[in-house]
Amino acid sequence: MTTLALAAEALKAADRIVVLTGAGVSAESGVPTFRDPLTGLWRRFDPMELASAQAFSRNPAMVWGWYEWRRMKVMQAQPNPAHRALARLAERKPEMILITQNVDDLHERAGSDRVIHLHGSLQQPRCFACARQPATALATPNEPEEGRAVEPPRCQHCGGLLRPGVVWFGESLPQSALASAFKAAQEAELLMVVGTSGVVYPAAELPAIARRAGAKILHINPQLELEAGDWGIEGLAGEVLPQLIG
Repeated sequence: MTTLALAAEALKAADRIVVLTGAGVSAESGVPTFRDPLTGLWRRFDPMELASAQAFSRNPAMVWGWYEWRRMKVMQAQPNPAHRALARLAERKPEMILITQNVDDLHERAGSDRVIHLHGSLQQPRCFACARQPATALATPNEPEEGRAVEPPRCQHCGGLLRPGVVWFGESLPQSALASAFKAAQEAELLMVVGTSGVVYPAAELPAIARRAGAKILHINPQLELEAGDWGIEGLAGEVLPQLIG
């Protein structure tokens, strides 16, 4: 029996399914990743120079402009077959929990509603000073392709600058999201790691937690790095998941 067939049988038998998705899933929708070469104004910058609290303190307009450009790219993108297949799986398996390292909303737009965002969300900014979120949603960004600096909006509560609602380099992951993810992994019967190598901590701890608790671990990625006993299917998420889930 092929790994795909074995995984399909395990998927049918399990109720407590946890899925961890990474940048590879969003990349298949055309969302730029941190590894993609930057263009226009952003060509002058290393992403690590823009994705930090220190960078925002030095030049908030440049950092906000970059994230508004990224948010525009996300809003222009559409959920791909991987997002839609996972949404179908969630309909059949109501206990399924989806954990993502991505900061876009493509899983939600595909129909998934139990989504834990480990690295925050581009759609949920907060105040750099008081950490509260604005009462109204941000306007749809309309940025030039070459990029530009944009002054961040002001907080409605304290007048401070709004910052992107994502986890920057040097920051800790949201404790509530991380605790929920660890609990889900501990209780999982099957954990699927999709579109990510799964080796960067603390997200890399999730397969280890599930493995110790006796769960089956399935990796789906173009390049596989498997622990002993794990299953792996080499390929793009948008090609493999529709075959696996139907």
